[in-house]
Amino acid sequence: MSFRRGVVRQSKFRHVFAQAWKAEHCLDDVRVSRVTWDGPLSAVNPKFLAVIVEAGGGGAFLVVPIGKSGRIDQSCPTVCGHAAPVLDIQWSPHDDNIIASASEDCAVKVWQIPDGGLTAPVTEAVVTLEGHSKRVGILAWHPTAFNILLTAGCDNVILVWNVGTGELVYQLADAHPDLIYSVSWNKNGSAVCTVCKDKALRVIDPRRGAVLKVREKVHEGTRPMRAVFLSDGKILTTGFSRMSERQLALWDTKDLSEPMAVQEMDTSNGVLLPFYDPDTNMVYLLGKGDCTVRYFEVTDESPYVHFLSLYSSKEPQRGAGFLSKRGVDVNKCEIARFYKLHERKVEPISMTVPRKSDLFQGDLYPDTAGLEPALLADEWIAGQDALPLLVSLSGGYAAPPSKHRDTVRSKPRLASQDSGSAAPAAPPTAKDPEDEPPCALPSTDRPKREEDILSELLSEMKALRAVVLAQSQRIELLERQLARIEDGDV
Repeated sequence: MSFRRGVVRQSKFRHVFAQAWKAEHCLDDVRVSRVTWDGPLSAVNPKFLAVIVEAGGGGAFLVVPIGKSGRIDQSCPTVCGHAAPVLDIQWSPHDDNIIASASEDCAVKVWQIPDGGLTAPVTEAVVTLEGHSKRVGILAWHPTAFNILLTAGCDNVILVWNVGTGELVYQLADAHPDLIYSVSWNKNGSAVCTVCKDKALRVIDPRRGAVLKVREKVHEGTRPMRAVFLSDGKILTTGFSRMSERQLALWDTKDLSEPMAVQEMDTSNGVLLPFYDPDTNMVYLLGKGDCTVRYFEVTDESPYVHFLSLYSSKEPQRGAGFLSKRGVDVNKCEIARFYKLHERKVEPISMTVPRKSDLFQGDLYPDTAGLEPALLADEWIAGQDALPLLVSLSGGYAAPPSKHRDTVRSKPRLASQDSGSAAPAAPPTAKDPEDEPPCALPSTDRPKREEDILSELLSEMKALRAVVLAQSQRIELLERQLARIEDGDV
């Protein structure tokens, strides 16, 4: 008897294994929200873990330092400024102390979390964004432009905000005829993909308000779908077949007529939430109510979506938070980490690649998106696009002090300025020379101060120029629309 050995696909992620942390590292007595909304109910960054929790007479979410473990006391302070249950929370990709929340009270609020966590309940938001007429369930920060936030509500409307000024900059009211299930930005933030209750996948340019591509019936089933942009411009969707089987599909935005790949999994009812890691091109699928996490690798080789493995546990998940790559432990070859929500518990789960060497594994950790924004809000509004600014994870990530980022923060006044603990320390050169004896002020400080002032002035001029350009483009568009109306074309 002879056996043919099949060709094994080579991949450094073939042996990725998932491991739950020990009980002493979990959070206990967390009253995870019972809200009927198919969102992850949690958000994580390298500083903080946030979880939407049950709250009497309003909406609240818990924020604790990432390293906290043990029992959460019922008197533990929360962010509790919403008048109805919170449906979604998202940390800013450019400031680990800024978090946005969306609620059934139709409002979106942006909050300042002090370093070290909350010491008292927070009820006053830094910014409140009111523009939706029904509950708001989707938040998506722009990946590269500072202070740009997209929101989507049950009014079937997408709004794009400049959080720094509190202004609504774009509104897409006619793109979706029914409930929007998910929204995802592409890598440089020039477009978003959405899926809707009408079963269609759309690629939209939010600045032009134009639907660039539409694919009807991405999944035949009636249950909610999800879509996420991959770093190469493809789109991965999850949904249900006509026979209620859960599906995963990969789409090429150049040609949406047929999916590049479709995988059917099981007949469970839970909506599959995709978490995408652009550095490894891996996708993790967590079903709400499931006890499993499936993970796949997306490549350029057929069949394009490769099943790697499945993590299974005894307890079903209510939701999960996905830690950004800046927070993983590179010394243990950890490539991803989830914070799985149980009914009254939060359990970290690490995804690890087994390696014998203790040295930094550069092939597992390509440079990843850092905190530094690539664009100001006004630059993006004026039509500019940029890829994320990358940082190295060699030796572990530490946020470097950035003169540019501090200038961005002052341009509008928002992120991490109102809290003394979180605000960047003023440079010693900012002191008045008259307050110090002459010998305490080095001669090199004066030109450096002048250089900082000049840099700030130039940055402000650049921002103003972007605003003027954006407004002139807007005026030109309105004039064209007015001319069409006068000519009877509309």
